[in-house]
Amino acid sequence: MSGPVRLLGCVVVVVVLAACQGEAEPEEPAMDMQQAGQRAEVILDGTMAAIHPSVKWARGTPMEQPCSTGLNRPTGTTTVVRSRNILTVVSEQRRGELLEQVRRYWKQQGAQDFSVKSDKSMLWIRATAADGFSLSLQVGSIGNVFADAGLSCAEDSDTTYPPGTPGQPGGSKKEELTPREHSDFWSSGDPRRK
Repeated sequence: MSGPVRLLGCVVVVVVLAACQGEAEPEEPAMDMQQAGQRAEVILDGTMAAIHPSVKWARGTPMEQPCSTGLNRPTGTTTVVRSRNILTVVSEQRRGELLEQVRRYWKQQGAQDFSVKSDKSMLWIRATAADGFSLSLQVGSIGNVFADAGLSCAEDSDTTYPPGTPGQPGGSKKEELTPREHSDFWSSGDPRRK
């Protein structure tokens, strides 16, 4: 069940990023795929480090979607998305705190255009980083939490991945999706507990 939930969130991110293409005159890519992937990893590492108490996380499967013109012609650019899956169980009572910590961190880093959905069935926060990356932290319907950072239409290039990236050499064949690590703080159902 967690696979489709995760996939839905990823599809939303790719659709949001791809929607920026339109049929307007294409802009010169700000960076290539390798640079975009590295920058997304830095953003996500910083985001995970900003969560206190710390959470256990795993890399998600990287996504790359070729950009095209309105006539489905290739543009020589690709949308690059990297992700993190939080493996610490975050109770329903703590999810708002998690989103608020991430929102504060992104804002400190210069992100803007924030949008928040506080529906209990699917919490998320989205923003745009100062360098144009789309940022997203989402809570799935089964309580799985994942963060994405992506850039629309980076210049095509060879790409390397950090060790342990799912689906890449040295990484697992499947990404870890299901939260299973207990935290005295994040897993607690008592909102008064510090």
